[in-house]
Amino acid sequence: MNILIVDDESVIREGVKRTIQKSYPQAGIYLAANPEEAVQMLRSRPIEIVLTDILMPGMTGLELMQLAKASYPHIHWVIISAYSEFAYAKEAVRLGAVDYLLKPIGKDMLLEMIGKLELKIGCEAEIVKAAKLVNTNLKFLREAVFQRWASGLDIGGMDMASVIANHPQYQLVMVKMESDKVVHLEHFIIDNILTELIDQYGNGFATSFDAKSVLGLITMDEENTMKDMLEKLRIYLKKYVKVPFQIFHSEVLSDFNTIPAEVQRMHQNSISHEFEYYATGGSQVIEVALQYIKTNYNSDLTLERIASIVYLNPVYFSQVFKQKTGYGFKEYVIHLRMEQAKQLLLNPQLKLADISERVGYQDVKHFTQLFRRKFKLTPTEYRQEHRSEVRTIGS
Repeated sequence: MNILIVDDESVIREGVKRTIQKSYPQAGIYLAANPEEAVQMLRSRPIEIVLTDILMPGMTGLELMQLAKASYPHIHWVIISAYSEFAYAKEAVRLGAVDYLLKPIGKDMLLEMIGKLELKIGCEAEIVKAAKLVNTNLKFLREAVFQRWASGLDIGGMDMASVIANHPQYQLVMVKMESDKVVHLEHFIIDNILTELIDQYGNGFATSFDAKSVLGLITMDEENTMKDMLEKLRIYLKKYVKVPFQIFHSEVLSDFNTIPAEVQRMHQNSISHEFEYYATGGSQVIEVALQYIKTNYNSDLTLERIASIVYLNPVYFSQVFKQKTGYGFKEYVIHLRMEQAKQLLLNPQLKLADISERVGYQDVKHFTQLFRRKFKLTPTEYRQEHRSEVRTIGS
């Protein structure tokens, strides 16, 4: 029995692990502090039970469960929630979670639930497990072969005949991401969303094409259109994927030998196309960031720090910040600090070094250079020009 505990509070993760291990020493227990770590565990371990907190940075446990169920239908999901999140817990059970636990988690209730799940898992027919394993292995093999085929690489004598026979006519869909970091979670999300939509609109499969691209092949059902599927794909990606992305698709194709060239064409098109952005809550996220900046403008503000506060990728945060405010991040911080410096310069009691420090600069010379670049005056010249206002404040 392999159990994954997902919670951003280390005290809860470790406490749940200790409780289960005492009664089930043979269980494999794995820990994840956030959904991204959870995804990596699901991909690398044969997890059978997931206990996940509801509210976590970046993604809720409910969203994690919804996105993972297509790829891991055998997993038993248990939701951990505070009393105030009880409505979420009920919704999770409605969507397929086998149980929920309220914080603080009672040891007896936890162990009783694990016991029931162990029995349930043990009662699953071995033949069903074997069939799932075979299907999963075949799926991974097929997708690995297709990935090499689409890249124009040698497939080592592997037979593509069955795939070709199942798709006499087909279309390709590519989702490409833009990020300066490894995007395990985003890759996982896109793969699952695209797989579900392919199953909904026709038949085919999705596979990881490279570190930042997912490639899908679909033969559409007669009543469905690629336009409808792409629109739904775009809606889901804007809701869940928190890095910039692009979507490309091919016309209807019938010759598998043209796939490498078609994939290359889509990659080339990505150079001249703009990326789309995470939409849901975008304005609200920037409002939170702006409020933090305005409150802490005199501290050490970096793009990476503010992006982490609102749980966004720095490159993506930078792009959305510019889109929403009209300023680059650094430009905005300097503008805010210089405007504040103008007000402080009207106070004759404050020395230039004091003002520089109050607006976030330890180096007076650097502060003076920035101020002059912004207003075409040095701080001292500005103070002299506004001498009458200075006297009024100082009197």
